[in-house]
Amino acid sequence: GGAFPHSRYTRRDRDTKDLDIVLRREGVPRGFAAFARAGYDVDLPFPHWLGKVHRDQQYIDVVFSSGNGIVQVDDGWFEHATPSEVLGMPVALCPVEELLWSSAFVQERERYDGAAVLHLLHSQALVLDWPRLLGRFGDHWAVLLSYLVLFQFSYPDRRGDIPEQVMNQLIDRLRRQRPEPGNRLCLGTLLSREQYLFDV
Repeated sequence: GGAFPHSRYTRRDRDTKDLDIVLRREGVPRGFAAFARAGYDVDLPFPHWLGKVHRDQQYIDVVFSSGNGIVQVDDGWFEHATPSEVLGMPVALCPVEELLWSSAFVQERERYDGAAVLHLLHSQALVLDWPRLLGRFGDHWAVLLSYLVLFQFSYPDRRGDIPEQVMNQLIDRLRRQRPEPGNRLCLGTLLSREQYLFDV
């Protein structure tokens, strides 16, 4: 996960301070045990989504969900993974659809992955599995639509890369939305852990 697949898919170098390894939740204890046997320190600071592995100046994030709990690592991440090589080792890179899906919800004040999402669209829109991507976003389809609008703003020459059927479907959903005066739930906390606390 992380910078390696982003760089591979977008052909844009992305600096990284660590290595991200993606596991199913049930695979974390076994993964941690393997790292511990290899002499690494392991920690689970965020038991709902993220573990840490480190030794000296080497840092590894073990990702099995997302901070907001929406993006769960399941079999699809592995079934659709891209074969590659990292540091001379054969690996499976996160599928571009899952990478885009997980990045779309990173909208913190100090870290916003919007440009990363648009770069993925710029390089991969013509080959994306759009039905699978729409399925990943599910009820949070408006987040995807917001990025598609930003993509069309940022890259006017590439507007045709987004399938017309996808845009029409999402815009039709938007048109059918109605105000919900009785629903005062703020969904902004799915985008940022801090910036919507006032609303809560």
